Amino acid sequence: MRSTYHRGCAPQHVRRAALALLCATLAPALWAPSASAGASSAAPAPAPPATTAGPTLIIEGAGDGHGVGMSQTGAAGLAEHGYTDTQILAHYYTGTAIGQAPAGHIVRVLVGSQVLEVPLEQYVRGVVAAEMPSGWPAAALQAQAIAARTYALTSDAGGSRFDVYSDTRSQVYRGAAAETPQSNAAVAATAGQIVTYDGKPAVTYFSASSGGMTENIENAFFGATPEPWLKGVADPYETSASSWKLSIGMAEASARLAGLLDGTLLGIEVLQRGVSPRIVSAELLGSRGDTPVNGAELEARLGLPSTWAYFSIENGTSITREPDLSGHARHVAPARTRKPARTAKPTRTAKPARTRKPARAAKAPRPPAAPAQQPTFDGERGGVVAPAPPQPQLSSAGGALAP
Repeated sequence: MRSTYHRGCAPQHVRRAALALLCATLAPALWAPSASAGASSAAPAPAPPATTAGPTLIIEGAGDGHGVGMSQTGAAGLAEHGYTDTQILAHYYTGTAIGQAPAGHIVRVLVGSQVLEVPLEQYVRGVVAAEMPSGWPAAALQAQAIAARTYALTSDAGGSRFDVYSDTRSQVYRGAAAETPQSNAAVAATAGQIVTYDGKPAVTYFSASSGGMTENIENAFFGATPEPWLKGVADPYETSASSWKLSIGMAEASARLAGLLDGTLLGIEVLQRGVSPRIVSAELLGSRGDTPVNGAELEARLGLPSTWAYFSIENGTSITREPDLSGHARHVAPARTRKPARTAKPTRTAKPARTRKPARAAKAPRPPAAPAQQPTFDGERGGVVAPAPPQPQLSSAGGALAP
């Protein structure tokens, strides 16, 4: 089973924003000259060395985690708008119902080098507050409890040796240390309840944030079998904080993509997107040729919050959107709609800047010395301690949701 591959309570872009705010607040105090220093003793700060900025890869997107199943921030939004726990779960897990967990179920949790055998309800109490802030609406916490309980029942991350990891490879478990009155109340209110499909426990992947729409499992986890309850759905109450923007120098991007890239990076061409704008497949445009890549590989190599991403290249004052042959209309994340300056993007469609990609002409039988030509494009305790087995190497595909 794949991991939940979510990113816990605080998405990365939220932590980055908080860090940026802290730096902006402290910087003047840290760098201002001391008031007690005499004017004659204050030497001017040396000017930074002159540098010539190279082209930069601009990546804009939304969401945090794989986007399959329940969105934690989206669930909070639904709860704030009156949805009950069961309505939240029915929204994210299509065609499902609420069933009952088997009595006396024990969850085997790999914690460090030990496997803990923990009763199911005790396990869920150690998960809910570790996965979702206890101050969130009760219905969201209750939905999280049911999803976490179901996930524990359906997970076999360690095969016959253990069921779940204690981190985001499965779902975060911190034992009694994580418990709060609010989260424990949510677990008690939903005691024994699980999500079922066709009368059987359904795998309940979840992630930190969907960005506005969830995704089909087969589009998010490479090679996954389609599941009728894990289909992409609109997530209307995702917050504007779900959008993000990153800038990476092209040289750094080339280094991160080493092994996949043929030569140095000239651009990234999206070929296919899912039911949401998440990337399913793309092509790395290299100086010695082009190579295929899937969305999960791009996300992992470039350090992106999700595969919901759009690429542009900034070179001096020029910004050019990368080609997108997916046929998927560009989705503007909520935060972008509040930034008038972003409406100037149509100028990015100017294609002359694509002449920076001479290697496209050298792709096959063309003589090495032939001049470059403009390409044409086709379109996420306790219990008895047992000896821990060696930790298996599992493939991951996606949040507390076992890529």
